[in-house]
Amino acid sequence: MIAEIIAAGSEMLTPFRQDTNSLYLTAGLNDLGVTVAFKTIVGDSLEHLTGAAVNALRRADIVIFSGGLGPTEDDLTREAAAAALGIELHPDPGMIAALYKRFAERRMTMTPNNTKQANVLDGAKLLENRNGTAPGQFLETRFAGKRRIVVLLPGPPKELKPLFDEQVKPRLAATLPPAFIAKRQLRMALIPESLVDSRTAPIYKTYADVETTILAGSGEIQLNFIVAKPTLAEAQAVVDELAAKVEDEMDEDIFSSHGESLEEVVLLNLGMRHLTLAAAESCTGGTFAERLTAIPNSSRSFVGGVVAYTPELKTLFVDVPAEMLAAEGAISEAVAGALAEGIRRKTGADVGIGITGLAGPGGGVGPDEGKAIGLVYIGLADAAGTAVKEVKITGDRERVRWWASQHALEMVRRRLLQG
Repeated sequence: MIAEIIAAGSEMLTPFRQDTNSLYLTAGLNDLGVTVAFKTIVGDSLEHLTGAAVNALRRADIVIFSGGLGPTEDDLTREAAAAALGIELHPDPGMIAALYKRFAERRMTMTPNNTKQANVLDGAKLLENRNGTAPGQFLETRFAGKRRIVVLLPGPPKELKPLFDEQVKPRLAATLPPAFIAKRQLRMALIPESLVDSRTAPIYKTYADVETTILAGSGEIQLNFIVAKPTLAEAQAVVDELAAKVEDEMDEDIFSSHGESLEEVVLLNLGMRHLTLAAAESCTGGTFAERLTAIPNSSRSFVGGVVAYTPELKTLFVDVPAEMLAAEGAISEAVAGALAEGIRRKTGADVGIGITGLAGPGGGVGPDEGKAIGLVYIGLADAAGTAVKEVKITGDRERVRWWASQHALEMVRRRLLQG
């Protein structure tokens, strides 16, 4: 079973509002083993809404509308659904009476346009809205000879969410064939998306019943598997089998096989080895430390660090020799190693990280003049010695800082894997 969600409202086609209801509805549908195959946002136009509804009815078993059920002229979801299905709307006397009662209890005058909220699709069941005036509707029907379920829900989340949970999900569960969705996510850092796909596609393409997606961004690749089966055990077995084969192929490139973040994995590996970590940051301005300390109980492994931005503070805080800074420049392999060694020595941590680079948009000064924006050096010092990695990162200042922290975290993870 697949579903389509249509969000009605011109405000969601502006830069100021966005559709969040579809995320909630998708999670609820997945609970029932239903995959959301399409999401559409449509402005307040009867023609456009009707066209979107016809397209949805042609390709989806379940069509859920959110919004457009109010009393105003631009609330057109009921009319569009009726036009797409080729059926009529009829006023529900009981609903009209309930609306008059609701307004009277609040000592408010009900204007005539409110009665349009009581217009019901032929054959539909009204869904009581305890948190607003516009009821939802649930209709089982046929379109082009195929069974379809059409659901109309109000737009405000405080109305949509309880109505969907309490009235729509039980109805869907009672009428849909049993199905369960299982998911797995594998995460990799600093690997090209094309490389991941070239190595894993020969594996995942043999699983025709599994929906596979690859997401890339912020220095990370996420490989997602999702499958629906009659039982949860069957679904889980399929995605676990596929994930195991991909893990065999990608090996240590995978830092997480159950969705953990890179910083969580680094802290977990440090904890398992009873090791501590400290950092001396320059160009990242504390981004590396912030990512680690965002994880609860990170103090068990991350002892802290410093942001040594100027040459003087690099010398004062972590004993980077002034002569080195004058000769090599702050953005150099030597200084990155000295930062890592210095913070390790100062804090007594088992592992020290030093990050220095040029995030831009301005260029370097003094010994660093002429060095490229995005040039970053990351030093790692531990009992086995000191290693320095040079990376060149493209993009704006924020991107350089984030990717530098990503490289540093991955450098720690790889070093721990080496023992």
